[in-house]
Amino acid sequence: MTEQKQPIRRLGRGALVFLSIVAVVAGIWLGLLYYGGGLGTRSTELHLKAATLLPQPKPLADFTLTDQDNRPLGRDDLKGHWTFVAFGYTRCPDICPTLMATFDAVQKDLAKSGSGPQPSFLFVSVDPERDTPEQLGKYVGYFNPHIRGATAGHEVLRPLTAQLGVLYQRSESKETAMGYLVDHSASILLLDPQARLAAIFSTPHDPHKIAGDFRAIAEHGEPTP
Repeated sequence: MTEQKQPIRRLGRGALVFLSIVAVVAGIWLGLLYYGGGLGTRSTELHLKAATLLPQPKPLADFTLTDQDNRPLGRDDLKGHWTFVAFGYTRCPDICPTLMATFDAVQKDLAKSGSGPQPSFLFVSVDPERDTPEQLGKYVGYFNPHIRGATAGHEVLRPLTAQLGVLYQRSESKETAMGYLVDHSASILLLDPQARLAAIFSTPHDPHKIAGDFRAIAEHGEPTP
């Protein structure tokens, strides 16, 4: 993939409305977790700087994605190790390149320490019509070979994103030759070694703080079932 500067897209009215909805829904979702016992004081106790930690990790229903090597990727494949997850698409003009650069920086920061668990990194495309496994492989590999790409049909993506509090929608645009854009949440999610949602990293993302928080969370110990 030829390196080039990523164009910055000027957000249109539709995208701004969508992002406003995302912020409201995210607030409601986190509020329900908080008042329902899903969020508490652990983030403060661990002195986390970027992560919102769930004291009781959220189990996920099973799902089956297709990864960049055209192999099935399900919930059980994410067990046994920590996993950072982000949603987007390869033709994303702004948010996704930043997410991938963040993944790259976090991976290198954690690998440099040479100690502690090393997480995996998963980028899930919400544009399955255009993002083939081959396209995903080239995209994530351009940023870092440790990032894994995957996607699925919307009948799989919708239930999965709903479980994780992630929103996305197709947005028709005359400003791009691609025909349409996909507006989506930009949070980074952390799954524990039992493939449960353990923490949420909202924007803006600071790779150093994310890496530091991950060390604290992982060193605190794997949550019990």
